[in-house]
Amino acid sequence: MFGIINSSAKNILVLGIFQRELKKKGREYLSGRLIDIGCGTKPYYDLLKPYVTEHVGVDHEATFHDKSNIDLFGTAYEIPVDNEAFDAAICTAVLEHLEEPELALRECCRVLKSGGITIYSVPFIWHLHEEPRDFYRYSKYGLRYLFEKTGFDVLEIIPLSGFWVTFGQLLVYNIYRFHRGPLRFIPVIPIIGLVVQGVSYILDRLDKSTQWTWMYMIVARKR
Repeated sequence: MFGIINSSAKNILVLGIFQRELKKKGREYLSGRLIDIGCGTKPYYDLLKPYVTEHVGVDHEATFHDKSNIDLFGTAYEIPVDNEAFDAAICTAVLEHLEEPELALRECCRVLKSGGITIYSVPFIWHLHEEPRDFYRYSKYGLRYLFEKTGFDVLEIIPLSGFWVTFGQLLVYNIYRFHRGPLRFIPVIPIIGLVVQGVSYILDRLDKSTQWTWMYMIVARKR
């Protein structure tokens, strides 16, 4: 029981919010062949399966993730497919790790058919992660500028939280710094983390000040 709590408690709130919104936008916008850029373990395959005919994952050879679900080896700058090969694309929490986000967006545009839809998620307020490959944070204004510059019409930019979820989740990550050594076998910190996330969720429902969001989801259409 303690192992289950320890493994699942750290970020259950933001994962739940993200998956709920991705499913909603997937149902609304996605269809046909989907390219998953920076797919990792392809965690959203089952979530999006009802809306697409094919889910193709692309990631680089040096990824630290399990490679068994990668269909194509390439990079966000060079996807080994022909022009206009896909009807839709997703790219989740990848853009902040790319030195040249504009080039990556242009490559996404290249592989999409005219009118194709892409869904990206990018952080706004978040801690350093996957260092040293953590380069950027994005405001909604910067996102609109980048997407429009690279051949997309922005349909939606959705803040995924207000202040309280962002604050609560960062607090949980911070206290988990102490969940190591002999303390990792004691579920006190995971239980505190769950309580903080629950309270944060309730407060966020009451006061959704979206200028404090931890992440944006962007839906855009290739011109």
